[in-house]
Amino acid sequence: MQLQIKGKNVEMDDTIRSYAEEKLGKLERHLADPTKVELELSLEKNPSIADNHVAEATIWTKGPTLRARESSVDWRASIDELVDKLERQAKRYQNKRRNHHPHAGNSALSEDTPVVPGEIEPLIVKTKQFAVKPMTPEEAVLQLELIGHDFFVFRNSEANEVAVVYRRRDGNFGLIEPQL
Repeated sequence: MQLQIKGKNVEMDDTIRSYAEEKLGKLERHLADPTKVELELSLEKNPSIADNHVAEATIWTKGPTLRARESSVDWRASIDELVDKLERQAKRYQNKRRNHHPHAGNSALSEDTPVVPGEIEPLIVKTKQFAVKPMTPEEAVLQLELIGHDFFVFRNSEANEVAVVYRRRDGNFGLIEPQL
């Protein structure tokens, strides 16, 4: 496993680096294929945010890309929570792969894999249809703020394509446009 650790708004010392390497190394047993792992540790400057030690990780595998973000009052807790979340994602991916390809692995392995309570496949529980109205991205942001959702789907009158505006964690907005 190739591990890259970055620091944003923070000085990386050897104790945190070795702690992160040790914890993320535990994920190797769940990820059979060679992987690249990128960990970014950042410190939120906003004094009103108590959980200001943020750990974000991206794991590239031959299958899906796993991502997680956790924040807490210190680096070790953030890294621990992050690794727990990534471990659940890796186990879920491993079980899906095993269930879809029953001859690919040993059947005894699936019996030994513990089932984590509360780990249920996400379901689509609601379907909603609505008219996609033509408007500019700025008008879409106004609509987004009016309805109080995290995203808004609209037809971009400038590009004449369906697009999405969404609220980012930093309070700004993002625009997703399709690329054909």
